[in-house]
Amino acid sequence: MTPSRALVLGILALTTMLSPCGGEDDIKADHVGTFGTVVYQSYGPSGQFTCEFDGDELFYVDLDKKETVWWVPEFGKLTSFDPQGGLQSIAAAKHNLDVLTKMSNSTPVTNKVPEVTVFPKAHVLLGQPNTLVCFVDNIFPPVVNITWLRNSKSVTEGFYETNFLSKSDHSFHKMSYLTFIPSDDDVYDCKVEHWGLEEPTLQHWEPEVPAPMSELTETVVCALGLSVGIVGIVVGTIFIIRGLRSGGTSRHPGPL
Repeated sequence: MTPSRALVLGILALTTMLSPCGGEDDIKADHVGTFGTVVYQSYGPSGQFTCEFDGDELFYVDLDKKETVWWVPEFGKLTSFDPQGGLQSIAAAKHNLDVLTKMSNSTPVTNKVPEVTVFPKAHVLLGQPNTLVCFVDNIFPPVVNITWLRNSKSVTEGFYETNFLSKSDHSFHKMSYLTFIPSDDDVYDCKVEHWGLEEPTLQHWEPEVPAPMSELTETVVCALGLSVGIVGIVVGTIFIIRGLRSGGTSRHPGPL
């Protein structure tokens, strides 16, 4: 991903608009804040409208289907959000972008270097279904390509990812999930492409399988265990004999 500097400028034109999101049935509390993040970027062109709570996505508006998609479907039964609100916000962001682009001197944005971490969602047991998480942090501008490799070959199914989630420093983070069955024969890589990277970065992951003991090690361990057992039996027998002898001596009557 190596666009020209002119393209980098138009990439983002970031209109990150913080606005209350939610429907008429919202429950409000002084210590709770919910904000909608609107991003429109000329690369594509494309955009997104998401609603977040404490850094987690509550829902987003599918711009193609023009519908609200809840991260946890049950939430959609408790409240509602008119997707037209998201579509109008994206249209406003596009208009603002066009105006700002004409007014600017085409200064390219500064690309941040993403940070990539891969970890399993649950404790890894070979043969038991699990999920790998590729967490990409410090993204700016919010244009990134995340793919998975299994044994150096591209994975074409079984994965999904979140939208861009905003951060207080105006950068973004994003997560990609891959469902898999751990095997000691398979290794995985999360491949991230971004303009802040000179070349795509690969974050490697493979299951940590304990190395089997060699026959010599097993023999030594068994011999040590047997030796400890024999010593225990001998020591126990000695104490029993001493106890019996001392008990027998105490039962003899003393001199009259």
